[in-house]
Amino acid sequence: MRQWTVVDVMTRDVISVRRDATYREVVDALVEGGVSAAPVVDADGHVLGVVSEADLLHKVEAVGDERHRRVFAGRRRAVDSKAQGAVAADLMSAPAVVVTADASVGAAARRLEKERIKRMPVVDAERRLVGIVSRRDLLRIHTRPDAELRTEIIDGVLRRELWIDPASVEVDVADGVVTLTGTVESRSLAGLVVERVAEVAGVVEVVDRLGWRHDDSETVRSHGYAFGSADRLMRPSRN
Repeated sequence: MRQWTVVDVMTRDVISVRRDATYREVVDALVEGGVSAAPVVDADGHVLGVVSEADLLHKVEAVGDERHRRVFAGRRRAVDSKAQGAVAADLMSAPAVVVTADASVGAAARRLEKERIKRMPVVDAERRLVGIVSRRDLLRIHTRPDAELRTEIIDGVLRRELWIDPASVEVDVADGVVTLTGTVESRSLAGLVVERVAEVAGVVEVVDRLGWRHDDSETVRSHGYAFGSADRLMRPSRN
């Protein structure tokens, strides 16, 4: 089963700015590109930081009458450098939170959530810009056609990974929800099938209607298996 990675969903045509780009050039790049943030790169394409609309608004916020400037001065230390910044290197947030193209889609999603950001530059091993990935990009895995999911489950999970005769398991997919019906050799194998199918990129939910010919629960609990823990892989009994 192929694991989806950032390279499968990222945007390759990235709006970026050089570190010496002026404030106006940065504004123009964001407005013309229809984006709310852009990576800042050096001459060799290495990501130095990210400049966003929020970074640019510090300068707008600093403009006003004396009363507004006095209010702004109360927290000037935190934003003064950006308010006074003239080029991207002064305006950007750094260091940038980045991800590599070979990172899993799940890992990228967790990173975005942890850092509370909406997008990340995608870099190669030398931190050169190769793309950008956003929350919306990561949702693309859930636009895969049901027929494509079914094929991957049958060929990738059942036949190639678990060596299960596809004729013994019926796979129905509707709007990303997978229903598994049939009988496999053992109770632990039934649990493993459900686990692996749930990991297929684009699967929303797995409805487990599998049965088994042999209840190996005692063996699994006593000895364990290399493929995982008994509690995680053991399918609940119907009894």
